[in-house]
Amino acid sequence: MIDTEWAFNRYETVRALLPQADFPQRSRIGQDLNDTVADFDAYILDAFGVLNRGETAIAGAVERMAALRALGKQLVVLTNAASYTRNEVLAKYHRLGFDFDASEVVSSRDLAFAGLPVLPSGRIWAAAAAEGDNFSDAPENAQIEHLAENPALLREAGGFILLSSARWSQRDTEALTQALLTNPRPLIVANPDLVAPREDGLSLEPGLIAHEITERTGKQADFFGKPFGNAFETVLTRMGGIARQRIAMVGDTLHTDVLGGAAAGVGTVLISNHGLFRGHDVAPFITKCAIRPDWIIATT
Repeated sequence: MIDTEWAFNRYETVRALLPQADFPQRSRIGQDLNDTVADFDAYILDAFGVLNRGETAIAGAVERMAALRALGKQLVVLTNAASYTRNEVLAKYHRLGFDFDASEVVSSRDLAFAGLPVLPSGRIWAAAAAEGDNFSDAPENAQIEHLAENPALLREAGGFILLSSARWSQRDTEALTQALLTNPRPLIVANPDLVAPREDGLSLEPGLIAHEITERTGKQADFFGKPFGNAFETVLTRMGGIARQRIAMVGDTLHTDVLGGAAAGVGTVLISNHGLFRGHDVAPFITKCAIRPDWIIATT
């Protein structure tokens, strides 16, 4: 059963592959982000579990962003959702009522495409991607095709990119594992999340697929997005001269948002009511993994 405890335990199995960080001895407790405004001048915002759950805006999140802006706080969304182009991400947020502009959104998809290694001439990237993804935001020198629509790419592709698990099954994991055992090639992971909170539960994400494949092949993958440093350094560059201790990473998970933020040297805020820990007391999970946020708040 894919639930919070299962996801937490699976994150713990890959803990050695994640960044290392120091944490406060105790967390401060609040109701929402308004309780934290004296501590921070800028907020890095996860999307799922902070702004939205699936395709639904979290109650009060739109108004909270407006209130933070009115206080002069700088906002940047840092999302591991790699199924959408930048324009599609913005369109989704605007549809939900948020007013972020392009400079205020960084996605793991952006990071992965910016960091794609150059394949030998004529070689193609095979992507696990959502139906209809046209890869229009990919680098000009990168030719990408849908793996789901051309299984021959398991043999022919020069490398593989995991953008989405929407059209992925365990059978696909088996096939890609075997293909990489037969002919090792680069594996790029544009969404390191193991699960994501949806309206009706937790979905399985590309990070989970990637870890199963690397555990079975013994080969490394290149991860782009939280909790890894490539995500945070990109965002922090956009935040100019704000001191890191005055910036907070706001998220719903311990192993991606809190761990990644702490490793980057910024403050951390865990939201408990809408994401991975919805319906759970987070204290036992924090005790077990010793990943402790600076703040724990109920809602955005």
